[in-house]
Amino acid sequence: MPPIRRGVALAARVFVATASILRPGGEALPHPGSFRARSRTLGAVTASSVIPGFVVVIPAGGIGSRLWPLSRAEAPKFLHDLTGSGHSLLRDTWDRTASLAGADQVVVVTGVAHELAVLEELPELSAANVLLESEPRDSTAAIGLAAAVVERRAPGAIIGSFSADHFIRDTDGFRDAVHEAVAVAETGRIATIGIEPATPAVGYGYIHAAGALDIPGAPNAEAVRSFKEKPNRKTAKRYLTTGEYLWNAGMYVARASVILDWIAKSEPELAAGLAEIAEAWDTAARDEVVARVWPGLRKVAIDYVVAEPAAAAGALAVVRGAFDWDDVGDFEAISRLHQTDAGDDLVVFGGESPAVVAEDSTGVVFAQSGRVISLIGIKDVVVVDTEDALLVTTKEHAQRVKSIVDALRLSGRSEVL
Repeated sequence: MPPIRRGVALAARVFVATASILRPGGEALPHPGSFRARSRTLGAVTASSVIPGFVVVIPAGGIGSRLWPLSRAEAPKFLHDLTGSGHSLLRDTWDRTASLAGADQVVVVTGVAHELAVLEELPELSAANVLLESEPRDSTAAIGLAAAVVERRAPGAIIGSFSADHFIRDTDGFRDAVHEAVAVAETGRIATIGIEPATPAVGYGYIHAAGALDIPGAPNAEAVRSFKEKPNRKTAKRYLTTGEYLWNAGMYVARASVILDWIAKSEPELAAGLAEIAEAWDTAARDEVVARVWPGLRKVAIDYVVAEPAAAAGALAVVRGAFDWDDVGDFEAISRLHQTDAGDDLVVFGGESPAVVAEDSTGVVFAQSGRVISLIGIKDVVVVDTEDALLVTTKEHAQRVKSIVDALRLSGRSEVL
């Protein structure tokens, strides 16, 4: 995707943007030449930065409904550059996590339709470490599949699950938190990384921390009292003032076997299905078993199956993450990530040569259709103009875009989803 352009809308202006241990036998699988279109290095990967026995799991699923019509089933948000980094969110996730485990110990779980795109974005990734979902079954099945396959390939391994479509600028702070989470996991607990909230956000779930734990190597680890659903504004403000609540970023670190044990306790049929699939994964029977078992797995989030029961049993700890984090969940988030001190920016991106004429206007514009978009005196606007769909809303209502997607699905308009 072409880079995001920012322009201060103080007067009429025109903005134009231009366009392994996980591999049976331990051998690397060569990629076709087309997958090496963008060769990159991992950066500062040293023996001291790699965590022994650690495997990174990157769930790359979901369509990002609140970013429709930019994000869709065939081109979900993790394949877009939404932060101005010059790379997709997936690529950025790889860059901050692969150095923790080594390139041969990163597993990506994604849909069949996205296999080639993922390998093209990540030429260092072995195709053997791409675990394909024939259809979405939510995070318990996705992370559980990775845990089951990793446990068979590398018994006793600790896995860390980090979403493909989140944004973190402070990679050093993130990596420090992961090291602490691994120290927690070595005690047999599940660790999650909670983000110290900067604002009373209503778009995130929260973790209620319950006081420090004495775990060597994890000075910022705390017990967890409970998980909280997305709050209203008044409740979010109360959470912020107490200092006891953290944003739930959905990051989990634990031994693969521990994750599987908790799935078995909460959802035994789901656990049995994952075990059957994992047993066949590196054999000729994989396709038949996956086709038979995967569609019948229950769709349920891992928070409900693993995290909340483990917290209630005192088996889950949260590591306070002091780094910046954003789930880039809606268009307000995109605007926020590109905000300047002046606070009056208009973010413009999309297409080969999007043209936007703006006067005294702020917000976000994605222009892909080729039409000229003119804005006069509109604050905090969101305009997403694609070839077959147009969205116009405001940043205040950005969370409600998902309801439009739901309505289109119910009306049978799947061709635009």
